[in-house]
Amino acid sequence: MDILPLVERIGEHPTAALFGLLTGVIFGIAAYRSRFCLRAATVEFARGRMGPSMTVWLLTFSTALFWVQGASLLGLMRVEEARIMAIPGSWSGAIIGGLVFGVGMVLARGCSGRLLVLAATGNLRAVVSGLVFAVVAQMSLHGWITPFRNWLAGLWITTGGENMNLATQLHLPEWGGFALGITLACVALFEARRNKMSAPRLVFASGVGFAVAVGYLLTFALSEVSFEPVTVASATFTGPSARTLMFLLDNTSVLEFDVGLVPGVFLGSFIASTIAGEFRFQGFENEANMRRSMTGAVLMGFGGMLAGGCAIGNGVTGASILAGTAWLALFSMWIGAMATDYLVDQRGAAVLA
Repeated sequence: MDILPLVERIGEHPTAALFGLLTGVIFGIAAYRSRFCLRAATVEFARGRMGPSMTVWLLTFSTALFWVQGASLLGLMRVEEARIMAIPGSWSGAIIGGLVFGVGMVLARGCSGRLLVLAATGNLRAVVSGLVFAVVAQMSLHGWITPFRNWLAGLWITTGGENMNLATQLHLPEWGGFALGITLACVALFEARRNKMSAPRLVFASGVGFAVAVGYLLTFALSEVSFEPVTVASATFTGPSARTLMFLLDNTSVLEFDVGLVPGVFLGSFIASTIAGEFRFQGFENEANMRRSMTGAVLMGFGGMLAGGCAIGNGVTGASILAGTAWLALFSMWIGAMATDYLVDQRGAAVLA
């Protein structure tokens, strides 16, 4: 992939932002058309079902694993250079942050990525919750609650100055991650057939995972030709939401992949919903619904930053390169979400009945 002419023509930072925009558009279209949502998947699983939402999530996860690990085998990228792998990870942050994020995404009725996709369809609940999420994420990154986040994250960190590579720790062969992706994809396709899911929805579910691989490949290619250090990264929405917010508020901020990613997802979802004739303005149902959504957004903003990523950043992007803390954070998100669904929604509905 020869991107040097593009870099020389428009510059390194605009190229990074353009790559983020492209990754985001692919993600936004695919996530909207597939109705990808980790929160919906955890709720299905918590209620003893392996339904369409769970199948979509599993297909997205396996596709990202397949493409990213395949690219690594072909020498198109080096996973050890990815942002989440190249720095120390926090086990305590993954556990606590993951649990908090899982609680938040059930209360908000969608993870941060899902809220961004819905916001582009005219969902004002998602717009407000997404803004609250971004503000709290920024406060956790460079604000009042940063010391508290740093303290929690520093309780238990990985050794050796970098994250744990599960493939190395488990002594897996080089093709181990690739084989796991194929295996999980087969499981997902079996469940898709059992649930009689349409082929287009499955294609777009795979598209979400493919977008993650695209982000990695583009940023890695840029890092190979850039004079300045370039972070190898892909789709995630906690840090990028905070950085995009500050870019819009502070004209001293610079263009980067993250700043292009968030608008790209919004644009992709807007295009998809408009073409489908499904764009329409929607608000909060009542005050209780608003309080619940905003509380969930606050928890996701802090939990996602503490965990080192959101349901996408850890659950798909980080997990696809077999980063240890990403898998632990993903597991914690599932536990937090399932517990919240049981305690708040299932028991609440039983009491009302």
